[in-house]
Order: sequence, then structure tokens, then C-alpha cells
Amino acid sequence: MLELSVPARRAVARARSLAAAAAACLLVAGCGDDGLGRRYKVAGNVTYKGQPVSAGSISFYPAGGGSADQRGATGVIKDGYFSLSTQGDDDGAFPGDYVVAITSRTPDMSAAQENADKIGGLYRQEDVAKAYKKAPSAIPQKYESPEQGGLKAKVEPRSNTVNFELVD
Repeated sequence: MLELSVPARRAVARARSLAAAAAACLLVAGCGDDGLGRRYKVAGNVTYKGQPVSAGSISFYPAGGGSADQRGATGVIKDGYFSLSTQGDDDGAFPGDYVVAITSRTPDMSAAQENADKIGGLYRQEDVAKAYKKAPSAIPQKYESPEQGGLKAKVEPRSNTVNFELVD
């Protein structure tokens, strides 16, 4: 086995410490992110007539088209609660102003399931779209359009809580 001198052992120890610090920077500060830029947690509640919206989806669209590096974000509503993702895993949204669309429909998938069973178990996109279009909305349909619903949100460069109280 190779025996190192005292100065060489100290240099190796310093190098290991620097490597550990660099790894901590990557994990804690996000130095090694996916290249999209910093996103911030956005979560909240959606209610209609004072009750949590049981299921649905929420979409944040950059207001006025946003900047070149700003993307929209989406989330699933469950028992009134949502958390947004831009890329996935509840990674949040970019700072900025957004217009918002919310949907809450429970489609009857029986016809889509029948067709899926005939072709090997996979739903056809057109069958899912038909079922969704026929499904009644649990909230006023105006909220499905970011232009008609009038819902807006601002994401700040910090953790954000955004609540929506939907009305007729």
C-alpha cells in the first residue's frame, strides 16, 4: 500500500471536503437542476359554493404570452387541494403573472373502455375526448377558459399559496 506524506494526506482530506461541499451545493441549492431555471412551489385550494372541488385540473398560462423562458404549469385537484408542476413532481411554477383555467368533470368512460377492450386494453384518444366532452361540469364552464373565467394569479419567487373561490 502506498504511504502518503503528511502534506499529501492533508491535501487529499481538503479535496474530499471540497467534493463533499460541492455535492451539498448541488443537492441543497439546486445547482444541478434540469436547465429550465428556478421554479417556486405553488399550492392552494379550489372551492365552489363554499365546498372543495372534489376532482379536476388546474392550468396556469403565462399572462400575455409570458417571457421566452416562462412556461405554464398544471396540477391535479383532489378534495379541493392542488399543487403545480412545470416539468413534474410538484416542481412549481416560474415567477410571473398567469391566467388560470380550471376544469372539473367526471366522464363516463364505459364506451371508451369497451373500445379499449376490443383493441388490446388501451384507450383511444378520440374516445377519451368524446367522453370528456359529454361529461357535465361540476363548476361553471366559464372557468375552463383562461379568457372567460377571469382567474388570475401571480407567482412570486418564494413558496406561494393561491386559493380560488369559484362563483356562478
